[in-house]
Amino acid sequence: MSIHIYNTRTANKTELKPLTDNHVKMYVCGITAYDYCHVGHARSALAFDMIYRYLLYRGYKVTYVRNFTDIDDKIINRAREQGTTTEELSERFIRMFHGDMAQLGVASPTVEPKATEHVQEIIDMIQGLVDEGMAYQVDGDVYYAVEKFSDYGILSKRTLDDMQAGARVEVNEKKRNPMDFALWKSSKPGEPTWDSPWGLGRPGWHIECSAMSKKFLGESFDIHGGGKDLIFPHHENEIAQSMGATGSPFVNIWVHHGFVTIKDEKMSKSLGNFLTIRDVLERFSPEGLRLFVFSTHYRSPLHYSEAAIQDAEAGLERLYDCLAEIAQLPEAGDAGKSTMISKKDAAKLESLAERFQKAMDNDFNTAQAIAQLFDTVKILNKIIRALPGLPCQQDLDVLRTTANTMRELGAVMGLLIEDPLAHTRSRQNAFVEKLDLDQGEIEQLIEERNTARQNKDWARGDAIRDELLARGIELKDSPGGTTWKVKG
Repeated sequence: MSIHIYNTRTANKTELKPLTDNHVKMYVCGITAYDYCHVGHARSALAFDMIYRYLLYRGYKVTYVRNFTDIDDKIINRAREQGTTTEELSERFIRMFHGDMAQLGVASPTVEPKATEHVQEIIDMIQGLVDEGMAYQVDGDVYYAVEKFSDYGILSKRTLDDMQAGARVEVNEKKRNPMDFALWKSSKPGEPTWDSPWGLGRPGWHIECSAMSKKFLGESFDIHGGGKDLIFPHHENEIAQSMGATGSPFVNIWVHHGFVTIKDEKMSKSLGNFLTIRDVLERFSPEGLRLFVFSTHYRSPLHYSEAAIQDAEAGLERLYDCLAEIAQLPEAGDAGKSTMISKKDAAKLESLAERFQKAMDNDFNTAQAIAQLFDTVKILNKIIRALPGLPCQQDLDVLRTTANTMRELGAVMGLLIEDPLAHTRSRQNAFVEKLDLDQGEIEQLIEERNTARQNKDWARGDAIRDELLARGIELKDSPGGTTWKVKG
C-alpha cells in the first residue's frame, strides 16, 4: 500500500513518490519567535510530528526541516516594547518553544535553521531574482514583481485581481504592483541590519523559507507544510520566489492543517482568545492533549474545549487500563487448555496493524486510526473477562502480541509511550493523594473482599465493592486477581 496525501495545490490526494528513492524531504514553517506558543502552535507541531513519525514507521528516510523566524516586524516591535534586543527576545522564546515541545514529546526535526543564520543565502537568492528581472530595487528596498511570474496564484487559486481585493495590502508608492512584496527592507533606525548589494537592511519574511529550504533540501523537494493561514501570501510567495530563482519545480505536495477554534473563532494572538501550551499542560497530560488533537483529522477545524480534552484523557485511560490488565495476567496454566478466543476475534486482532495503516495511508487519518485502537480494546476487554483463572498459552500470546502492536502503533502519534502498569499506578496514587485516601486501606478492603468471596459471603463482598465505588475506586476481577482503578 502507498501513502496518499491531500495536496493543496492540486486539491486532491496525491500518491507520495519521493524524488529521491525512499527519502522524503519535508519543510515546515515554524514559529515567529516573539511570544509564548498557544494551542494552535501545538496543533501544527503535533500534526507534522505525527507525519514525521509515520513516514519513519513506514520505512522512509526523512529529512525534516522546521525553521525559526528570528527577525521580523513583530520581533522588532516586541523587543522595543520590552527594552531588549531582537536577538535576546527571539532566543528567549526559542528556548521556551523547545521547552514546550519537550513537554509535548515532539521529536526534534533534522534541522532547525534560523533566518538570521542564513542571511547570505537570502541575499544570494534575491540577487539571482534581480538578475533574472523577477525583482527590482527602489531606494534600498527590493521587491518581487509578481506579474513576472505567470503561475502566481497557483496555490491559493486566485487571480491577482482577487488577491488584491481580498488582501490587506500595505500602501506603498514604491511598488509597481500593489501585490509586489518585499524581499529586502532598507535599514531603519534601531533595527538590526546586514550589509547587502542594496545597502544596509534586513530580509523580508517570505524569502527566508525559500533560501533555507533550498540550502537544506535542494531546489525541489517532496512536502512543504504549515497552517492554512500560510497558503496566501506566504506559501504563494515562496513558490514565486523559489521557481523564479531556480526555474525548477519547487514542491510536490503542499500540506496544510486546519485552525484551532475556540467558541467558533480561530484561536490567535491578535484576537486575544488563545491558551498557551503551558496553560493547557498545567491541567492536562501531554498524551491527553495529543489524543484530543488527533481525534480530529488534521485538515479539519479543531474545536477546543476543556470538556473535549477531559474526554480524551478518559479515553486514554481506557487504552492504558486494558494494556495494564494484559501486563498483569498470570502465566499460562495447563498446556492442554483450548483457546477462549473466537476465530473472528483472533482475525480482527491480527489485522490491527493493517487496519491502522490503511487509515493512516489515507491522508494521515488519525481519527480513523485511533478508532481501530478503541475497537481493539473492546475485543480485548471482552476476552479478558471471559478468561479462566489460568489462561492458555495461545490466548496469552495473542493478548500480549496485540498489546505490543497497540503500543507500537500508538507511538506513531506519541501515544501509549509510558509503561502501562507504571502509568496506571501513578494515576491511582495521584488520585488517592488528592482525595486523601489511604492506599493501604484500599488494599486491605480488597483483601477482605477476596476472603469474603472465598467464604461465599457474597453480601459482604458486594458491600465492600459498593463502599469503594462510592469513594471513586472501581474494582475489576480478572484471572490475574482483583485490581483497582480510579473510576472514570
